[in-house]
Amino acid sequence: MISFQNVSKVYNDRSVALENINFSVKPNEFISLVGRNGAGKSTIIKLLIGEDRPTKGRIVFGPYEVNKLSPKDLSMLRRQIGIVFQDFRLLPMKNTYENIAFALEVEGRPQSEINQYVPQVLDMVGLSHRAYNFPHELSGGEKQRAAIARAMIHRPAVIVADEPTGNLDPINTAEILKLLLKINELGTTVILVTHNKDIVNSIERRVISLDNGKIIRDEEKGKYILA
Repeated sequence: MISFQNVSKVYNDRSVALENINFSVKPNEFISLVGRNGAGKSTIIKLLIGEDRPTKGRIVFGPYEVNKLSPKDLSMLRRQIGIVFQDFRLLPMKNTYENIAFALEVEGRPQSEINQYVPQVLDMVGLSHRAYNFPHELSGGEKQRAAIARAMIHRPAVIVADEPTGNLDPINTAEILKLLLKINELGTTVILVTHNKDIVNSIERRVISLDNGKIIRDEEKGKYILA
């Protein structure tokens, strides 16, 4: 499904972000991507969504070779990848329903689809009762669930969750993790980028550990072990 093949990213002589990265992701996997700041996690995500290009190597996502896509094809690829950020990135002047619907509106999707899909994802993340509340009226956990709903509205093959619990308390962290596991169980591949050792060590799923731009461990049912 996803394959990084001998991928390196060099910004200049003093900044090697990734060095000879090789890994594959199977459909419906749940993977934690871990490592200290500057280890290369964010660079991998940028390369996966085509926001940046590798210095060498190939990145394959299904039928696409990501680093060779035209802007039009890159747009099609990105519809297959939902991204959830630490800081939510909700539009403050739109309510929960409108924030989620907006992701379809910018593509020119018909109103009938919007009316059908938005309530479905709101129900999936447990926010039907908050559909008409604005971001400032939501708790941190509710904001993140709204962000996950927005990421899921395209029914992507992959969800990339980039530090999704970084701004949350332990209770909301547990709820977001439970939701990501539910999404995975429903058939969506999940790539979790996190510093949270407790999360990684509790779920007993695959862990890819990075350090200084290199993969130092890739373990099934792995642990977050600092190098």
